Amino acid sequence: MNDEQFYAFCLANRDLRIERCANGDVIIMPPAFSEVGNRNCNIAVQLGEWTDQSGTGIGFDSSAGFTLPNQAVRSPDAAWMTLERWNALSEQQKASFAPICPDFVVELRSFSDSLAELQTKMQEYIDNGARLGLLIDRKNRTVHLYRPDRPPELLNDPKTVSCDPELPGFALNLARIW
Repeated sequence: MNDEQFYAFCLANRDLRIERCANGDVIIMPPAFSEVGNRNCNIAVQLGEWTDQSGTGIGFDSSAGFTLPNQAVRSPDAAWMTLERWNALSEQQKASFAPICPDFVVELRSFSDSLAELQTKMQEYIDNGARLGLLIDRKNRTVHLYRPDRPPELLNDPKTVSCDPELPGFALNLARIW
């Protein structure tokens, strides 16, 4: 689907979780299971509290979609970007699938998700401008950290994950995520 077709499709199907790949293929995902939704909420709350305290950016939950530079439309489980980048967008751009890749993205693997597909998605975020990405794999109690120009870093059963220097002072507490 092109941009207009995809936008119209999303408006007509507001209850669906929909993403679009860079090649135009549309992915329709089931709603998150309750347990995963609870953990997504815990991630969003922690990010939101830090965002309010730091005042340097704006946070997003899993319902926000972004049009990446490669034309994929993605909806990470949590995201953040600097106020400077957000404020550079027009009001019309902000009211749609903003044509920007967040600076920070989080994906939480549910037990039915393919790890390989999520790893590809995380690399797509990095390739399109994200400065930091966390792929949280509850099944294996690991966190994959993605940064530009580096291979992903694997953390085994961490209690917290520091997001410095990209998000100064933010550390994600995983106690309620595992």
